[in-house]
Order: sequence, then structure tokens, then C-alpha cells
Amino acid sequence: MRQGELREFLAEEDGIGVIEVVLILVVLVGLVIIFKKQITTLLNGIFKEIEKQTKEVY
Repeated sequence: MRQGELREFLAEEDGIGVIEVVLILVVLVGLVIIFKKQITTLLNGIFKEIEKQTKEVY
């Protein structure tokens, strides 16, 4: 490998974006697993309120 090719290879940052996306997904999945009960309770409350308000419209 010539010196110019080595510099280009080291300067290339295309793989960094993929690693960042994977790390973000891992953190998000971890948060969902940790707060599963709270998220479920929150969503159930939201859907019950939506259902209640749609019954008032009809």
C-alpha cells in the first residue's frame, strides 16, 4: 500500500456513521426494556383517553 492510499484509507469515515447508528439503536432498545412497564402504562392511559373522547364525538 502506498503512502497516499494509506492516508486516504485512514481519512475515510464512512463506517463511523454505521457504528453510531448501531449504538443509538442498542441504547434505545435498552431503554425500552428498562422502562417497559412505565411505557405500557403511559400508552394504555393515552389510548383510553382517546377512546373516551371519540365516544363523546359520536
